[in-house]
Amino acid sequence: MTKIGYARVSSKEQHLDRQLVALKGVDKLFTDKLSGANTKRPELQKMLAYIRDGDVVMVTELDRLGRNNHDLTQIMNTIQTKGATLDILNLPSMTGIVDPNLRQLMTNLIIELYKYQAESERKRIIERQQQGIALAKQQGKYHGRQPQYTRDDPRLQHAFKLYRAGMSDADVARKTGIKRTTFMRYRKKFKVRR
Repeated sequence: MTKIGYARVSSKEQHLDRQLVALKGVDKLFTDKLSGANTKRPELQKMLAYIRDGDVVMVTELDRLGRNNHDLTQIMNTIQTKGATLDILNLPSMTGIVDPNLRQLMTNLIIELYKYQAESERKRIIERQQQGIALAKQQGKYHGRQPQYTRDDPRLQHAFKLYRAGMSDADVARKTGIKRTTFMRYRKKFKVRR
């Protein structure tokens, strides 16, 4: 049995210290500094690939694994399918309940409540962010992200020239270094046609 820890914060500026202290007794530790909005986190994926039958995956709080019910359910199912168990350190301990079926039922119920809470918190974060942006726009303080390229940018103009000459979007991207989706967006924005 291996104790595997997983810690996550949402950005590079945030610190993992508190979680690392709580997980100091683990045998293997995986950490991400990325949003929990989806499961495309390198260390989470490595951790899920690493776990084996009998292992215990430990997190300080359920929302460290993810912020929406679907992703959390998928992650927990993966852990369970591999024969490992999940230990969430801030959940109440069910060790005092003698009947294993009742203990599992109570644990599952608490986890479902925490999954709902994690997803609700993610929605509140997005809502507050949108309210802040709307208010900043009203006050003239928010102008959005600056465009990556201007209409007369030489690199973009070169890309348009290659496209008009018959190159595909993918070939233009390879030749100029402009991402294909970015090029397509600017091509549509400036109505560039062959």
